[in-house]
Amino acid sequence: MSDHASDFVLQAISFDTLEGWKDDDPSGLFEVMRSCRRQITDVKPYRTGSLGLSSEDLLPLLAAAEEFTPSSPESARAFFETHCRPFLIRRKDGNSGFVTAFYEPDIDVSDRPDEIFRFPFYRRPDDLIDLDDANRPAGLDKAYAFGRLHGGHVTAYPDRRAIDQGFLEGRGLEIAWAKSKVDVFFVHVQGAARLRYEDGRIGRITYAAKAGHAFSAIGKLLIERGEIDRAEISMQAIRAWLARNPERVDEVLWHNRSYIFFRVAPVADPQAGPIAAAKVPLLAGRALAVDRMIHTFGFPFFIRADSLTHLDQGRPFRRLMLALDTGSAIVGPARGDIFTGSGDIAGESAGTVRNEADFVILITNAAAGRFD
Repeated sequence: MSDHASDFVLQAISFDTLEGWKDDDPSGLFEVMRSCRRQITDVKPYRTGSLGLSSEDLLPLLAAAEEFTPSSPESARAFFETHCRPFLIRRKDGNSGFVTAFYEPDIDVSDRPDEIFRFPFYRRPDDLIDLDDANRPAGLDKAYAFGRLHGGHVTAYPDRRAIDQGFLEGRGLEIAWAKSKVDVFFVHVQGAARLRYEDGRIGRITYAAKAGHAFSAIGKLLIERGEIDRAEISMQAIRAWLARNPERVDEVLWHNRSYIFFRVAPVADPQAGPIAAAKVPLLAGRALAVDRMIHTFGFPFFIRADSLTHLDQGRPFRRLMLALDTGSAIVGPARGDIFTGSGDIAGESAGTVRNEADFVILITNAAAGRFD
């Protein structure tokens, strides 16, 4: 299990004792699993997380899914029962797992700036480089995965404040312009957006790279300052505070020095989810963002969050999901971000998810023996 073994253990359990399993319908996952298999075999395998599970370990499950079409929820569950074994991820500090949620915002944009549309989404700049142990300057923290190559020297890339104040202007990097700096900021947090142009066109942007600075949650800042009560924190509460305090917006947003760059994504089907880190469309309610330093994309996770009820018409959230994305704030073995879909309703659902949860990873039979 490598260097994270000191933080958590995998506890073998049975499907019979997995509360909520018999009420779930994972039938929608099979098309996504087929997409994952194509990505692994035709493009490249997913990076192996420190848990040690590889794309090779996942392929028997994906290959079997290629030939299987569930006829009922029972048959879909039986498929996973046949090909996988469930393991509870148990943190050694005794704390529960934790879930939040994310969505794909719909943003009104223009492909040229004017007095209304003033706030750009930027492509990746050509002086932004990937960093590793070979090219990272001695004084730059190892957490920096990106830096700036300029005049033969590598430094930290300018942060959110510097970019907002014009560092990238005049370089032709703008994809589109939005009406609100706050909207742009929250697209950075979500990592993708559907763009609605004035002439009716639909575009899509998704994560391409980031400036490299650590993500700093502005919600945490507002709690620490006593601006929002901890029990009331949500995306909606943060947006409402920013709307009430326009003169303090820059100061608060600049607290999060992290800055995201985007690429234009294809829009073959505007109703399909965005293509995120695993390079397959995200399925609303079934796609999970995980810590990719630990976990490997494509693996199934059964998430049980009994206090999370608004996503399932008042019933506790208990669903099988696929690890298909990641994020700067998703750190730890039992930490996940649930994709709720695209648009404002999905945003309303996502914004208030902050719940304790049990994480059960389904490991293919061939690999499961390594964790007994």
